[in-house]
Amino acid sequence: MVLKRGLAVVALCLATATSVVSAESQSENREATMKKIGGAMGALAAIAKGEKPYDAEVVKTSLGTIGETIKVFPTYFPVGSENDDKGASPKIWENKADFEAKAAKLSADAGELLAQLPADQAAVGAALQTLGKDCSGCHESYRIKK
Repeated sequence: MVLKRGLAVVALCLATATSVVSAESQSENREATMKKIGGAMGALAAIAKGEKPYDAEVVKTSLGTIGETIKVFPTYFPVGSENDDKGASPKIWENKADFEAKAAKLSADAGELLAQLPADQAAVGAALQTLGKDCSGCHESYRIKK
């Protein structure tokens, strides 16, 4: 009986420690994910602005990165990670369903654009307008500028 209680206490302590470590690392996960998406958006923007030549592989990779990466992004905001000092608004946890819906919309839009693959500089620019609206819609609601 004492052994069972001791094991239960150890298991509870390990679970608590894991959740604390996990909550602390969420901010890093969020930042890394946004940098990855930002890099993909930057690659598309360079094509749209004519700074880089149109490259179908870069467009495919960038749209794929955005679409897939944003799918996991909402998982980096579990309950208990609300005290983020890097720009996440408390509104995320107050309206988690809307936050998740905005991420899903970005993913879906990136997937649709990938399926239709913008074929030139102008089409990449139009794609960026769509993706930019998705990004700014979420940032306006759920990001605190520092």
